[in-house]
Order: sequence, then C-alpha cells, then structure tokens
Amino acid sequence: MAKKILIDCDPGIDDALALALAHGSPDLDVVGVTTVVGNVELEHTTDNALRLRDFYGMDVPVARGAGQPLVREPKTAGDVHGNTGLGGVVLPEPKSKLSDQHAVDFIIDTLAAAPGEISLTAVGPLTNIALALRKEPKIAEWAGEFVIMGGSYTRGNTNPAAEFNMLADPEGAAVAFNAPWRTVMIGLDLTYQARANAAVRARFADLGRLESELITPCLDFYGSHVSYRDEGPAIHDACAIAYVIDPGLFQTVSARVDVETQGRFTAGMTVTDFGAPSDVHNADVATTLDAEAFWTLVADAYRNVAANLPD
Repeated sequence: MAKKILIDCDPGIDDALALALAHGSPDLDVVGVTTVVGNVELEHTTDNALRLRDFYGMDVPVARGAGQPLVREPKTAGDVHGNTGLGGVVLPEPKSKLSDQHAVDFIIDTLAAAPGEISLTAVGPLTNIALALRKEPKIAEWAGEFVIMGGSYTRGNTNPAAEFNMLADPEGAAVAFNAPWRTVMIGLDLTYQARANAAVRARFADLGRLESELITPCLDFYGSHVSYRDEGPAIHDACAIAYVIDPGLFQTVSARVDVETQGRFTAGMTVTDFGAPSDVHNADVATTLDAEAFWTLVADAYRNVAANLPD
C-alpha cells in the first residue's frame, strides 16, 4: 500500500522537482499540498503549486498558508529561484482551484482524519507547521512522521551559520523542533550529496515535455547560481521526499537539535548536539546518502510522470 504524504512547500525550483518525485512514485499517495512564503512570496509559491499540479496531472488539494514568518519580515530567495520562483520555466495559467481551507486548518484536519498514517513533510520554512502546532498540539501525535528539508550541522547556505528554510523563520522552526515528535532533519550536509551533474541530467534526456519544459529549464537556471557551478545544483527538497519513500537510502544519527533565534550572526542555526544525553534527543539527522540509488529512484519516478502528463 502506498504511503500517504502531505507536503508543505514553497515552490521554488527544487520544490517543483520534489513534487514530481512524489507524484511519480508508486510508493506514495500525495494527500495534499500546502504553501508558505519562502523561496518567493506566497502569491507566487501558491500559484506555482497550482500550475505544477495541473502540469503534472496531480489530483490533490492545494491549500494556501502563511504569507509571513511568525515574527520577522519575509526573506525570499529570488536570486536563486527567479522572481516568480520557477526560474526559466513557463507553465500555463492554472485551471484548478485552491482549497477553501487555510493550510493550517488543512494540515490539522488531514492529520486528524488519519492519525498515524500520514508523513508530514515540510520542504520550506516551518511557519505553517508552527501555526498548526499552536492551534492543535495533537498533530504531533497524529503525524505518522515529521520529515523536513532544512538545517545543517556544519554550515549555512544563506549566511555562514544558517540554511535558508531555518533562517527564513527561526521562531517557527524552533516551535517545530520543540514539539513532542521526532523530527527527521534532511539538511545541507545530506542534500549537497544529491548533485544534478551532467551524468545525472543525461538520465532525463528521454523524458519528452517533462524534460524540455520543466527539468532542463529548472536545472539550467538553478545551476547558474554561483555556489552550484562546479558540481551541478543540489536538489535539496527531493531528498526529503526520497526519505519518505525509502529511508534505507539514508544514514541518520540521533541528536539534539535546537534552533538559534537570538544570535546576531547565527539566527536560524540548527545547533546539533550528537553527544547530548539520549533522553533529550529530538531528531534523526541525515548524514549520508546512497546517491546512485537516489537518482535511480528519481529517474524512475520522473519516467512515470512523463508518461502520464496531461495534454
């Protein structure tokens, strides 16, 4: 039986590629997509989610969420993802409609209806998750697992200390990590092992419209960013989806993770203590990826998507 997944995201180039992986995997049943401000403004992340749903042919609700972090001004990444979030990709205007629910209520109601069955997977800033926890703390019991793309135990990518999703809403991230569930942290130390280099991209050459209209323009734009030029872009968000599909592709280490909210130079840092007493550990931190098996998983899923794109 396919595993149910609810994806909270901020599309975003790598979000677009992550959604394709989720949709194309026979091992996943996507029960919903919620959007948050992050890579670009909420109007764009939501519009992109709707366009991607129509382009892929996904039959899932999309619910719009928080348009600003808990206490800070929004911080976006248009320099990495383009002003509207999908780089050089131009998809048709969406025909499908948004859910009538706010993302926070959608998350709560969806988890409540199937306790223990759904992987709540967040690949953007954790604002929606924090708001849902504040409104209904029981979601920490109802989620089958909580997987995020975010953080790092060695570095940042937006400043020297912090990964973007954590820096975009440190207070929201702190609420999520402090909830009584165990967070699976798929951070930069792991995602930088998932580089879409020339050999990887060759695997997508026969995917027709999916390759020409989405994958190639996404990766060309993403790969032009200065930090990616040597090895190809890291497809961060797809790693979190892959973990939900097959945790065996990853090595994880138990740790205590706290999010810095006060530091002048370190706000958003995921302070990771592998040596903390085990009774205070709150996270499984991904350290090593089987990259060859990961890209096989991705290529197989993309092949499924390409074969079933709507006209």
